[in-house]
Amino acid sequence: MADLFEILDQFPRAKLIDGPTPLGRLDRLSAHLDIDLWIKRDDLTGLGAGGNKIRQLEFYFGDALSKGADTILITGAVQSNYVRAAAAVAAKLGLGSVLQLESRVPGMGARYQSSGNVFLSQLLGAEHMYFAEGEDESGADAALHEKAEMLRAEGKVPYVIPLGLNNKPLGALGYVRAAREILKQRADFDAVVVASGSGATHGGLLTGLRALGATMSVYGICVRRDASQQSARLQTVVRKISELLGETAELSDGDVLTWDGALAPGYGQIGEPMKQGLKMMAEYEGLFLDPVYTAKAFAGVPGLIQDGQIQPGMRVLFIHTGGVPALFAYQDELN
Repeated sequence: MADLFEILDQFPRAKLIDGPTPLGRLDRLSAHLDIDLWIKRDDLTGLGAGGNKIRQLEFYFGDALSKGADTILITGAVQSNYVRAAAAVAAKLGLGSVLQLESRVPGMGARYQSSGNVFLSQLLGAEHMYFAEGEDESGADAALHEKAEMLRAEGKVPYVIPLGLNNKPLGALGYVRAAREILKQRADFDAVVVASGSGATHGGLLTGLRALGATMSVYGICVRRDASQQSARLQTVVRKISELLGETAELSDGDVLTWDGALAPGYGQIGEPMKQGLKMMAEYEGLFLDPVYTAKAFAGVPGLIQDGQIQPGMRVLFIHTGGVPALFAYQDELN
């Protein structure tokens, strides 16, 4: 993959992030956990409350603009950071946005349905539609394409940001690029810990690091599927990134690492490791995480230490992928 980044530069990209996001040491947590712990602040990507999705959307919106789109359509859970970020980017670029919200998290109250990312998306002027099934990616994509046909009949030029694995993973290219940014900031990490849901962030980062010769372990902390299911998904994501770039990712059998010790009781649901991770980051470092992604991902750090996969003294990078607006939607459950 010697020419990967030259190939990457050939894809249309809407530049949404000004400069690299900060990378710094977490001194108090390092002492508490007996490791050398660092954080990559991708919660500070800036636009629309930030988060990792801005990196992914640079490529989707670049493609959309190159095709003359005036409206984007995207699917996510009710408290999806992705759809909120997409609405923010659309607003900045003067495009319309249609957000399809799935019912993925059972038993949530009225605050969950209306605050956090939902409230911010409304402020951004997004149109909302709903899809009842939370585990039907192809069905959700089909519903968006049906809506897109309706918009075309009205004279619009819609662009669908897809959900299912059978689509080109354009968004993952944002984290192939991010790998280079991280290594320019500091290259001597023993391990990287990141949330793993769709697989775009995890798969893109892993692909980029290996393309640049970095051998550090990359642990994807499962937030939606168990470790076995997520590993299989990551294999597919990495293969599709390679197909998209016209290159072959040189990954070994042990490169795809997943951990699901904080997943229970399920996607977007409250578990004890998640609560402990959220509380630990706030009380030791004054930083906020969200219940769906980053608190579960950070819970993977002490979890991997306990499992012996992260050893005392190792230099570890935690990727803070944002999502703090969702914290407000979980106020009742956390209280």
